[in-house]
Amino acid sequence: MPILSIHELSISFSGPPVLENVQLHMERGERVCIVGRNGAGKSTLLKIIQGEYAPNTGTLSFPEGGSVATLPQVSPEEWNVSVYEAIALGYEEEGRRLLDLKNGGKDSGLDPDRQWQMEHRIEALIEQFGLEADVSFSSLSGGQKRRVLLAKAIVVEPALLILDEPTNHMDLDLILWLENFLVDSGMSLLFVTHDRAFLRKVATRIVEIDLGQLESYRCDYDTYLKRKEELLQAEEKERRNFAKKFSEEEAWLRKGIKARRTRNEGRVRSLLKMRAEHRAMRQRQNTASFQIQEAALSGQKVISAEGVSFSYSEKTILKPFDLELMRNDRIGIIGPNGSGKSTLLKLLLGQLTPSSGQLKRGTKLEICYFDQMRAQLNEEQNVMENVADGYETVLVDGKQKHIVTYLKDFLFTPDRIRIPIRSLSGGERNRLLLAKLFTQPANFLVMDEPTNDLDTETLELLEELLLEFKGTMLLVSHDREFLNNTVTSIIAIDKDGSVEEHSGGYDDWLQKKANRLTETAKGLAEEKQARKENWKKKKPRRFTNRERQELDELPARIEELDQRKEKVVTILADPATYTKDPQVAQEAKEESEAIEAELEIAYARWEALEALKESLEG
Repeated sequence: MPILSIHELSISFSGPPVLENVQLHMERGERVCIVGRNGAGKSTLLKIIQGEYAPNTGTLSFPEGGSVATLPQVSPEEWNVSVYEAIALGYEEEGRRLLDLKNGGKDSGLDPDRQWQMEHRIEALIEQFGLEADVSFSSLSGGQKRRVLLAKAIVVEPALLILDEPTNHMDLDLILWLENFLVDSGMSLLFVTHDRAFLRKVATRIVEIDLGQLESYRCDYDTYLKRKEELLQAEEKERRNFAKKFSEEEAWLRKGIKARRTRNEGRVRSLLKMRAEHRAMRQRQNTASFQIQEAALSGQKVISAEGVSFSYSEKTILKPFDLELMRNDRIGIIGPNGSGKSTLLKLLLGQLTPSSGQLKRGTKLEICYFDQMRAQLNEEQNVMENVADGYETVLVDGKQKHIVTYLKDFLFTPDRIRIPIRSLSGGERNRLLLAKLFTQPANFLVMDEPTNDLDTETLELLEELLLEFKGTMLLVSHDREFLNNTVTSIIAIDKDGSVEEHSGGYDDWLQKKANRLTETAKGLAEEKQARKENWKKKKPRRFTNRERQELDELPARIEELDQRKEKVVTILADPATYTKDPQVAQEAKEESEAIEAELEIAYARWEALEALKESLEG
């Protein structure tokens, strides 16, 4: 029995149906990704399932019962609750009654068994997600807030969890954690994403929305792409055959019917039917076809930074770093949310002044800056005004191009170019900013999260254009595949503000990071052995005050190491550690080895000092 059943469902707003007589059935445990171009109806379908929109016709049901939960894209700005309270509110009215009881109320009205189940479930999620119950939600980092909101969504163990672009505004560490959690959870999942790496890892089935219809592909993403290409080729061949036959029949009719024979009357009826089919045929959406205008070459040295740092209100955002950015360099910038990626871009562009160090920019720079906050867009203007500043044409490669034609390349239809941009979707805003920026020639592209909300086809086109771009590029992105496909080196910013450059794409950086951890563990083991041998060779001669102080402090140090070791052993003993995030397990193993090495050294030192004291003092 399916957990979700959609039958002959249709919905339209003020034009052609967004969805027309569609069907979808989901089984328990499936993780279904909805794909399709911007405006195809992905979010509309999710909102119908959530109950926000009512379909015009058709039925939607949950044969096995249960609820639908959603992970919101944006965290509440001001939410004055603790982590425990936030998760409890996932139970809605029951949760409010439980919190009233915990805040001094006399009777929650809940059955004791139900109350125990709720409390146990909340506490289990807090432990599983690595949270602290009493901490204020508003004080958490962005990543921790997302974990709390996910726990709130699934605390009721919903029949279906819905995610709409869940990786938007997430840093890479949180994306990796979310991927592993969703795969290991066994939950039924319906989601929309532009993140191809996330899609590949999580989806067990792909459902495409195209021309108002749903097409299901029970395969992985790469197989879907292959099948889709074959389908498009077959469809194009069928369209050509139809157009050819239609043209021939129209030509025959224009020549006139020589005789009123039955077969000719049948041919006329057939032609009239073809005309009706031609009028009813829904045309596939155009594909974006924009381009980047390249300016003349910049100087050989684009940016030079020596000992540059940045602090704000006595808080260090970026520690001192050196950077030589040369012409044609293609650098990706990664790091946790809040680590200073956007700050680094603004420093390099001269929008911020370094707290220390020297920063020099090269000559003949023509900069195109894509701001993830889209501050370059005027909310009070419409689409056309934002791009053309009141003119009817824009200059593209030295030639005037009508603004309507130009915006069509960015998938804006004539009826959309005169609406205020505050009415645009996230994907439309991103395409609009690209349209505005690409009216100017550039030899230095600086792009801060340009992939958010873009459909896959537009994303792939942007990739191709960046690969063909002959200038210099700085790119901040959390999209691993986009980074792998476009950059030749990575600048990684750590939580502590340290900045380090690595050659290669994201996968190369990930491998280097793993190798570094292995080398660190090896170095600790070698150091442990060397120090052990040194203590064995040491011959006591006198017992100094410094040695006496060290001997007195060693028991407390050993006790502290034992406590740390117990915590790490608890983590390693939990089977969930190895399924949730292999990286956490690896780091725990390395920490355990390091603690063990310190313990052995501490015990050896204690024994040596005791022996030395006894031999010298009797």
